[in-house]
Amino acid sequence: MIARLHFEEEKRQVMEQVLSMGTRVEEDLRKAISAFKDKNTALAEEVKADDGVINGYQASIEDSCARLIATQQPVAQDMRWLIATIKIVDELERVGDHAVHLAKAAIKLEKESHIKPLETLEKMADVGCEMIHLAVQAYMNLDTEQARKAAAMDDRIDGYHKELVSALLDYTQKHPDKVAQGTKIIQTSGYMERLGDHVTNICELIVYCVQGIHVELNE
Repeated sequence: MIARLHFEEEKRQVMEQVLSMGTRVEEDLRKAISAFKDKNTALAEEVKADDGVINGYQASIEDSCARLIATQQPVAQDMRWLIATIKIVDELERVGDHAVHLAKAAIKLEKESHIKPLETLEKMADVGCEMIHLAVQAYMNLDTEQARKAAAMDDRIDGYHKELVSALLDYTQKHPDKVAQGTKIIQTSGYMERLGDHVTNICELIVYCVQGIHVELNE
């Protein structure tokens, strides 16, 4: 009984750390969007500097999970939760990397006049923020329906990505002087598209944690 209480307390602390990490990643992505929209390089540099903090969260959570596996000998759902949590924080760290990519793009394009397709990139990042928020809440509540709802939003990001690439190819054909900027934006859009995939992976892990089944969401 005492061992079980200890496990539950450790589990609560780990989940709070995941919440803090997820919140920080979401905040960084929102900062990156603002930096991009407003050409705010100082804010973009904050996002880049925060990458080390995100990595620190990941290391701390993974260490806590490893300690629980070694000392508590968890079985069944507890083991699934530990495995899922380790994988989820890895996915969150990758989402944080994509926020950094967006921040770097903001810095690189700071002196250039923004072309219209950039509005679509901003929409992609906004949806990404919503997905992160919902997915983290789904993890905290172990809510598979909320996880599926978050994953379903990835279709919107994919649609925006295709729309943006098509618009930019058309735009750069008519404005050859904008090819370099267009190429950078397409690359950054690819990062946002992959961000949605990482959040979808988190949602699949939540389903695995709760139901013990492997699912492919948004095939």
